[in-house]
Amino acid sequence: MLLRIIDLETTGIPVEGEPPHAVCEVGWADVVIGDDGQLGPEPVRFVGSRLCDPGRPMPVEALATHHISDAMIAVGGEAGAKASPPTLAFRRLMEDSPAYFVAHNADFERAFFAGGGTPWLCTYKAALRVWPDAPGHSNQMLRYWLGLDLDARYAMPPHRAGPDAFVTAHILVELLRAGTKIEDMARWSSGPALLPRINFGKHKGAKWGDVPADYLQWIIIRSDMDRDAKANAKRELKARGLA
Repeated sequence: MLLRIIDLETTGIPVEGEPPHAVCEVGWADVVIGDDGQLGPEPVRFVGSRLCDPGRPMPVEALATHHISDAMIAVGGEAGAKASPPTLAFRRLMEDSPAYFVAHNADFERAFFAGGGTPWLCTYKAALRVWPDAPGHSNQMLRYWLGLDLDARYAMPPHRAGPDAFVTAHILVELLRAGTKIEDMARWSSGPALLPRINFGKHKGAKWGDVPADYLQWIIIRSDMDRDAKANAKRELKARGLA
């Protein structure tokens, strides 16, 4: 079974009601599971990346994160030509018919690349359930918390598509080694993130069970709260028999 891990660098984060953003780099890595469902000694088989022309100038906010400049895009294609549109890199992702696409916070990647009907796994949502007591759940935080000793040639620098896909591939491997089933990850990935603690507001850092019910109800009725926050508030109220 081929699991293709992908990571995208973009001109910004999609925000409803604002102009759309575009992809400036695509990275990928492959994890292969044997017919017996087991991982081999070197399950991460391949890693690659490709700069893409987003079709617009790079905003300074995005540049400060991934450092992909307009000048890099201008010579980032074959033979020093301008990089190609992201659609060509997306075709590369579809090669070999992966059984799943995988990303750390897959909801972000899916906003730019639908995957042609291939199902997705989200290592972020899976990590929240498997390792709720980790100090954080970004791919770099998990990299060091899990003690992953990764080849710097492929793992660095962070916030570039190839290295981030490589790190996420090893987080996926650790999830599988921990006994996490792919069908469970697929189910978790289709729903909201199960947050162990509140990550905003006056109760930031508190466990959901320690938050007053009226605050949870306030989260649910706020139109500007995201799906994950609302879902976790509803889940906690239901556990208390209040919803």
